[in-house]
Amino acid sequence: MNSQIKKINLNHSFIFFLFCNIFSVIVFKFTNLDISTLFCLLLILTIGVSHGALDHLKGKKLLTILNIKKFYIFYLIYILMALSVILIWIIVPVTTLIVFLAVASFHFGKEDTQFLINKNSNLISILYFFRGLLIIITPLYFNFDETVTIFKMLLIDSEQFYSSLGFIEKYKIIEIAIGLSALSSIILFLREFNIKKFAIFLDFFSIIILNYYLSPLVAFTIYFCFLHSIRHTISLAIEMDNSNLKNGLKLFAQKAFPLTVLTAIFSVLSLYFLNNFYELNSAILKIIFIGLASLTFPHILLEYFLEKNEK
Repeated sequence: MNSQIKKINLNHSFIFFLFCNIFSVIVFKFTNLDISTLFCLLLILTIGVSHGALDHLKGKKLLTILNIKKFYIFYLIYILMALSVILIWIIVPVTTLIVFLAVASFHFGKEDTQFLINKNSNLISILYFFRGLLIIITPLYFNFDETVTIFKMLLIDSEQFYSSLGFIEKYKIIEIAIGLSALSSIILFLREFNIKKFAIFLDFFSIIILNYYLSPLVAFTIYFCFLHSIRHTISLAIEMDNSNLKNGLKLFAQKAFPLTVLTAIFSVLSLYFLNNFYELNSAILKIIFIGLASLTFPHILLEYFLEKNEK
């Protein structure tokens, strides 16, 4: 099954790389082509969020392993954690943002690469982090001012925080981080070399291309929906039916639909509420990034505890 995943994901990386080049050139050529924040939100609420919409099944599996029969406990803990992240973000937005970016870097690096790696170690985890850091750091490199504007819309109003960003920009720390990300990709590529590992470099250059040509939000949306989410969806579909990917995807869609719709409804209601206090684009950005943070933390913890207890 691992060989099948590697082959499918290599093809996916190649198609995504071609898509990034073609799409970016079209947007670059037609500079008046505006991709709205609302459209990005719709993509994230459908394709993006759906890859985590099987967490209730994973939660049930974890509770079974732990011999806990009251399934509502999972929903209660999951929802409380998500709401806690939102509350903590409102109280200490700078700290929460920094922690979220660090956790997201590791999560993106691991989820997008682990299908190629046969062993886990502390070194591999560090390499995952620096590989995923590329998604966080390239918007600052290519679109520094626009990325800072997004931070401001996420309730980040600390002068000290923006001073540190200026320090990072002045002393080329962003370039160093991109170099470390490239180095981590090379090391992961060379460890137990396999031709299918070219997916690592295809993904690396796809992210660079997206952020070079597109705005930070559009670049992130395309990466999150069409690389990260689809890759995770493929692995879940193969788990459901490793002999028939098409049927696996069908089963995934059926099982992911309820929570995807529920998340979308909650997000739309939140957008309606926030739009009373903020202009639309600002409200949408809060829904996207603070909302993703609130879902990412319980999602990652669930993956961690499930993996640990399965072993």
